[in-house]
Amino acid sequence: MVEKKKTKKTPAASKTRRATAKAKPRAAAAKPAKAAREVARETEAPPKEVRVKPAKPARRQPVPEREPAAAVSPALGIHDLRPAWGATHYRKRVGRGPGSGHGKTAGRGYKGQKSRTGYRHMRGFEGGQMPLHRRVPKRGFTNIFRVEYDVVNLSALDRFEAGEKVTPELLATHRLAHGRRPVKILGDGEIGKALQVSAHKFSASAQAKIEAAGGRCEVIPR
Repeated sequence: MVEKKKTKKTPAASKTRRATAKAKPRAAAAKPAKAAREVARETEAPPKEVRVKPAKPARRQPVPEREPAAAVSPALGIHDLRPAWGATHYRKRVGRGPGSGHGKTAGRGYKGQKSRTGYRHMRGFEGGQMPLHRRVPKRGFTNIFRVEYDVVNLSALDRFEAGEKVTPELLATHRLAHGRRPVKILGDGEIGKALQVSAHKFSASAQAKIEAAGGRCEVIPR
């Protein structure tokens, strides 16, 4: 068996051991002092800043409706006159690319007669089918030279005084006629006053009743 050689302890090694043994209690004594310093730092340290959450932004307020220009300020001169708000609009610009919403076919659709330039159609055209003005049956005859009269009955002439001259202008002031069309007197009603009636036309019964009451009829030529 191999015997282990025993190393002799030198005096230098023994000195280092003594030094370390003496230093250990000092290090142990330094630990409480270090802990006390840390506690002092924590107490002296300024308080941490408290972060406040930013408030939520308020909801967007609705934009008030725009008032007409006339209601904001009165016109001071010709140079201040403006069209009423909403009366004018920007022109619809077509054919300015797909981003505008009216690009490519420019609102005309695909192919067909309506997509070509110069498209026109007759009034009442219904795409080739029988139009309405030809489908509806026709009856009778319309005289384009017909004369329309303002009709006044004898019962309406009873408001005038006896011996008064009744003319179309006087009837218009009393709102018995329009004043723009010729006047015709009809025999509906009775009259007991002598009146001088001037009109463009009289019915046979109206003329007979006026003359029987002592009045006179005067025909105004048209």
